[in-house]
Amino acid sequence: MSILIFHYNFLFSLSLSSMERLVEASEQEVKIDFVLGTKCRANVRLRSLVATAPVAFKVQTSSPDKFLVNPPSGLIQPLSHATFQVVLKPQSQLPATFPRSPSDRFLVRTALAPTDSAHPKFTHDIKLRVAFVGPFLLRHAVAAGDVDAVRKIIKRQRGIAAEFQTREAESLLQAAAESENPDDVVSLLVEDGLKANGAGARSGDVGETRWESKGWTHLHVAAAFGRTEEVSSLVRASEERGPLLDCRDKEGRTPLHLAASKGHERCARVLAGAGADVNAASKDGRTALYRAAANGDRRMVEVLVELGADPTVGSMDRGRSAIHVARDKGHTEVVNILERGEAVLEAARRGDLNHLESLLDRDASVSFRDQYGLTALHVAAFKGHKDAVMMLVELGSAELECQDHEGHTPLHLAVEGGHAEMVEVLVNRGANVNASSKKGATPLYLARAMGYDDIWQFLVDSGAAAFSLPSTPSSLSSIL
Repeated sequence: MSILIFHYNFLFSLSLSSMERLVEASEQEVKIDFVLGTKCRANVRLRSLVATAPVAFKVQTSSPDKFLVNPPSGLIQPLSHATFQVVLKPQSQLPATFPRSPSDRFLVRTALAPTDSAHPKFTHDIKLRVAFVGPFLLRHAVAAGDVDAVRKIIKRQRGIAAEFQTREAESLLQAAAESENPDDVVSLLVEDGLKANGAGARSGDVGETRWESKGWTHLHVAAAFGRTEEVSSLVRASEERGPLLDCRDKEGRTPLHLAASKGHERCARVLAGAGADVNAASKDGRTALYRAAANGDRRMVEVLVELGADPTVGSMDRGRSAIHVARDKGHTEVVNILERGEAVLEAARRGDLNHLESLLDRDASVSFRDQYGLTALHVAAFKGHKDAVMMLVELGSAELECQDHEGHTPLHLAVEGGHAEMVEVLVNRGANVNASSKKGATPLYLARAMGYDDIWQFLVDSGAAAFSLPSTPSSLSSIL
């Protein structure tokens, strides 16, 4: 039995060789906090997506004359993390373009680590672009009146302007006021939380005019700028003055909409925790979750879903929901979160009926697959969770004949798990007793090869076609 299970798991790990990704990077850009004439560093975190084997990686750069990588290669244990550091050698000139550098990039090559001494065959690549950011370049862009560069640096480092101390902030604001595009640059800095006093008269003028034109309240402003303490203070005050949590600006947006759009998670938690409507829609019908999904902001999406936001609420734009916009923009990870696929898979794996029913009642997806191509129905069948299987079929309309990457159906896995009652449930609900994997293995074949005589007899009685079997269990690996 142990030999057969080993073959089964080993072949699952081999199926990973055809996957698109073995690891994922924490960011799609290597963000270098640039300072002229100084060695600059950035860390990149890699996460293994493989549960059954270590992953080898090596890092290459298009500009070895400028960058060092430490370590340039390594090993990531299953479902674990590894970090490498990028070092920019001291530069005597500003980057030719920033934040995005079109000529600088990194290539992370990965492969399943071989079990012997052979060198891994790197076949999976992650491409990382380089972005030069930080206060030094922000000051340069502000002084030059480069609105586009200021906007893009702030987009990559939200709250960077808020980190400037009073004297530095006033100097930055003065430079913005004297630039070629003072109103636009000052507005970007103020919206990112720049606080200044002296030269800030201009900041106040521009900021207040901008806020008033938008119909923002003080709570809107605090939420938009990520000022969590100020949001908390205003929320406490609003409890005395009345329900101001869901106050609207001229576009119908609440403070929670702005916090979600800007990625201010702590502000969103404070607002929702105080009773803000997480499903409130602006005039265009878009919710806070819709905006976070459109931005591809995975963490904010997770926070809002955790707080009870409904991903199925549609906007006035052809009734599209947060799920629709995430799909349209290619935000795959956000789509998975919104469909609650991973949560359904885990609830099915544990046989947690209460959680599973709650997810299905909220239209959670039952079609989500893990890295092996397994669905919730597969894992519930393999674990022998009969009630979970029936719930998935009856409430979630799970597909009985869904196949993993090797072509195994839930019935195959129920047999593999040795669950006679589960096999009977699936067959009675219409599962194909003669389903064949990509290598030709049927449920009946697995039952005989693994010695489950009662399951074998039931399948025969249910119409499974008999066939000749190999004489030794070891040949099972050529079929699975």
